[in-house]
Amino acid sequence: MLDTVEAIDRINAVFGRHLRTRALHAKGAFYQGTFTATPDAAQRSTAGHLQGDPVPVLVRWSNGAGNPKAPDKAPDVRGMAVSFKLPDGSSTDLLGQTAPRFPVRTPEDFVAFVEASQKPASLPLFLLKHRSALPALGANLKGKALVPPVSYAAATFYPVHAYGWVAPDGSRRWVRYVLKPVDFVPLAQKFSGADALRDEIVARLAQGPVVYDLRVTVAGPGDDPNDPMSVWKGSEEFSAGTLSITDVAPDPEADGSLKVFDPTRVVEGIELSDDPILHYRALAYSESANRRA
Repeated sequence: MLDTVEAIDRINAVFGRHLRTRALHAKGAFYQGTFTATPDAAQRSTAGHLQGDPVPVLVRWSNGAGNPKAPDKAPDVRGMAVSFKLPDGSSTDLLGQTAPRFPVRTPEDFVAFVEASQKPASLPLFLLKHRSALPALGANLKGKALVPPVSYAAATFYPVHAYGWVAPDGSRRWVRYVLKPVDFVPLAQKFSGADALRDEIVARLAQGPVVYDLRVTVAGPGDDPNDPMSVWKGSEEFSAGTLSITDVAPDPEADGSLKVFDPTRVVEGIELSDDPILHYRALAYSESANRRA
């Protein structure tokens, strides 16, 4: 497996190395709110944040690139990271992006894809060697994954990995998530400039909360939880709860601390798949955090 030091070195070589900045999703800000689970979720998982009582959340909306000074209107994947704080003080994280499909299966191929995607002359050669990426990239293109949204609050976010939900009776079912905006209405005020998305979301929150529906698809026969590229047919879909973002959050990194959203940080009632990309992300984020420190 690709060494994480080499992986972050290569990503930094693409976007530049910036002081105290994430290797990817470098430009972003923090927000806060609550999550309230549905009875359907409580019936399917014993996880503390899925039992129906509102729990605090910390959210980070971001642009996908590794350059913290990139303008918000540049073509880019957008990210939405959510950290749920459970009543017992533990937390669990969920990370989504505007690309509905993941294009590769291994960390090595992902780093090579990042390199190629920033060099138009190199991308055809990458795709020639990785033809399996074409359907995913086509789906992302159709889904306008790189098109700058009018607002972070208008975008749908896809956490691409599967997780095992353990029910009260001990049974486990594999699920995937989608974060879908609820009742989005564009603001009358228009925003431009390098920080347009940040400015828009601050103005929007001043008028009221931004609401998301956490949709869950349960795996059907033949759906693979261990392959980030797999396309699921699913056996059912339901709402797991409502995410209500209400305010700009105090920056948890303002005093020099580090906040890492980790997709492998789970709690009792949720289990990890054997997806190699999922497990590698935790290692890569740790290496990136060490450099930010």
